[in-house]
Amino acid sequence: MAGMTKGARITGETRDKVKSDLKAQYEGGASIRSLAESTGRSYGFVHKVLVESDAHLRGRGGANRRKAKT
Repeated sequence: MAGMTKGARITGETRDKVKSDLKAQYEGGASIRSLAESTGRSYGFVHKVLVESDAHLRGRGGANRRKAKT
């Protein structure tokens, strides 16, 4: 994905290629944040592209924020 400049509009065949590349990497285990960092794009852009490509998005990780039962 070399040649992507931050904030540049990506359309047509280039966008299709970006979608397939990001989807493959995400389904291979990469996080949205790591993809955003490696491409120089925002979290929102990567998320939107993954949704457009019909990628199955994983749930959030980490601890739940539930109150302890007494």
